[in-house]
Amino acid sequence: MNENKTDIRVRFAPSPTGYLHVGGYRTALYNYLIAKQSGGKMILRIEDTDRTRLVEDAIENLVQALDWGGVACDEGVYLTAEGKVEQRGEYGPYIQSQRLPIYQEYIQKLLDQKDAYLCFCSKERLDTLRAAQSEQNQTPRYDKKCLALTEEEIQAKIEAGEEYVVRLNLPADTLIEFDDKVYGHIAFNTNDLDDQVLIKSDGYPTYHFAVVVDDALMHITDVIRGEEWISSTPKHVYLYKTLGIEPPNYTHLPTVLNESKKKLSKRNDDAAMEDFKTKGYLPEALTNFVALLGWSSADETEIMDMDELIERFDASRIHKAGAVFDMEKLNWMNGQYIKKLSNEELAKRCKPYLKEEVDLQKLALIADAVKEKMVTLNDINVLMEPFLRKGVVGEEQQAILAEPDSRVVLQVLQEKLEGTESLTAALAQELIRAVQKETGIKGKGLYMPIRIAFTGQMHGDDLAKTMAAIGRDELLLRLKEELQKEQ
Repeated sequence: MNENKTDIRVRFAPSPTGYLHVGGYRTALYNYLIAKQSGGKMILRIEDTDRTRLVEDAIENLVQALDWGGVACDEGVYLTAEGKVEQRGEYGPYIQSQRLPIYQEYIQKLLDQKDAYLCFCSKERLDTLRAAQSEQNQTPRYDKKCLALTEEEIQAKIEAGEEYVVRLNLPADTLIEFDDKVYGHIAFNTNDLDDQVLIKSDGYPTYHFAVVVDDALMHITDVIRGEEWISSTPKHVYLYKTLGIEPPNYTHLPTVLNESKKKLSKRNDDAAMEDFKTKGYLPEALTNFVALLGWSSADETEIMDMDELIERFDASRIHKAGAVFDMEKLNWMNGQYIKKLSNEELAKRCKPYLKEEVDLQKLALIADAVKEKMVTLNDINVLMEPFLRKGVVGEEQQAILAEPDSRVVLQVLQEKLEGTESLTAALAQELIRAVQKETGIKGKGLYMPIRIAFTGQMHGDDLAKTMAAIGRDELLLRLKEELQKEQ
């Protein structure tokens, strides 16, 4: 194995067990920021050795979610333009189930060194052992019974067809230490650790073995992952030692919590990236928000695009405490990003969320009028309703429209509109001023009947922008309909 670690190489290594969780996306994002900041590389590796939990199309969904968020890997697993999974890079395969011969080579090395051994114990014996240990308040761990088997006994069991696993042979009462960039110096005694299974009875490696072999062979210099892996890291560090390889640098990230301070869950919290996309969140807003889940910039800036995040990110500022996923803050941040979009760009972003067809030009005018109110792209469906059709006029609105001054305002406005060929927000504002000047009516007496006649509402978005978005011809139709009513 090449031990050259002059260049930063990080990896995101999800299991294809469903949609990408927002906590997993944060891990990917932090890896990406560190790689880009240092001029290093990020690898996407798929850890699919748990064959019982595989979900069809999960790899495709994972890659699509990363692409949507703006996290582009330099090596590993990709999707072609046709949506097919492919691998690129010189250290593949990047899908663990395709690396079984590699794991066999390294497990044999550990067996030859007596750093691993075959275990034939049944599930029933292991359950009984752990139950007894728990009753005596002992750390549940394997008792090394099969370590005492002779070569002849092992061979006889294999020939008899007995199933077995391969376990790590941890030494007794030995301190294993490592430094973590978030949690500092960490030490574990092997008496508190188990002889971890490295190869399962189906021949597939466990996470703990495959991750070490893969990280070593792919020259990973920095491992950035969730804090739930801290207790496993000593076994990984020991495996590196037995293989004669220097361990990578470790950075463990605090857990992402829901607003009840419990671990954020895809099942209970709609926390998959796909959920946020479906609800109409902008990927750049979600990425910005996720970056702040457990980290803050030195100058406390909150709104940052990807380039700014790369420039400002500092792993030493990652917090130890769990990060609470604050939906109110995400909504605020998404609204800020929506406001920054041009009307044309916002219209394009809204288009896939529309429940009825609206052309982009009209949608851009509507976006100009309503963007200040938008929290998600899905909001466009409710907010654009007054621009597509007039709402039901209630008794209070009818009373306002029946006032003589209101009739005068609408009649004069109709005349002004008929003298135009097209309408912009600026021209609409000029027409309203002209009506005010000609009638002498101003304030609510001017604006409210116009708004009610056009939208059915007493209050709403900027009136001139609203008129421009509805359009000249539709405005005249609505005015004609109103003025023809008997008072």
